[in-house]
Amino acid sequence: MGQETIDPRYLDMPHVERGMAVGLFGGSFNPPHEGHLLVAEIALRRLGLDQLWWMVTPGNPLKSRSELASLKHRLTMSEKLIHDPRIKITAFEKTLGGSYTADTLASVKARKPHVHFIWVMGADSLKTFHLWQKWQEIASTFPIAVIDRPGSTLSFLSSKMARTFDYARIDEDDAGTLWKRKAPAWTFIHGPRSALSSTAIRAVNGQKS
Repeated sequence: MGQETIDPRYLDMPHVERGMAVGLFGGSFNPPHEGHLLVAEIALRRLGLDQLWWMVTPGNPLKSRSELASLKHRLTMSEKLIHDPRIKITAFEKTLGGSYTADTLASVKARKPHVHFIWVMGADSLKTFHLWQKWQEIASTFPIAVIDRPGSTLSFLSSKMARTFDYARIDEDDAGTLWKRKAPAWTFIHGPRSALSSTAIRAVNGQKS
């Protein structure tokens, strides 16, 4: 496959003002769907965010590249799904050269030191979070908000991350203060859940799962 051309506006970090609270929601989004959007909307509302960066990753070290649609296609699909101006679709990770979330977050922190960032993820990712490169470093870089997903409600009790950082968990009633807290700090947010998954959608469309 030849080199794809990505619209340059996706390759810069979104504009953000000093002191803002911003959620970082990264993933393959292969394809993006209403379940992803629900996580983003819950995060915006419950965490009191000014923005949420919808970070479409060039690749995923835990997944085969043969499964991935092109980055350009995933960005286009994300644009069709999202209409809230507070959600900023971006692929700036492509310009960083690394493929690990820990490296991305280190770059974000270095470039935007006066912004309050929260790492946002679905509860389905919490189960395998300890397999991520430098996962403990991630938990110590920015506060983390874990949003409930079908079949994953109990993952915050059983996951290695939850057990390791149990002392740093705050009640979800205080989720609106998470952006003010120094990492490690995290919360698990219950709420409406969508049973949609990218794997199931690919299966229906006849793609590899």
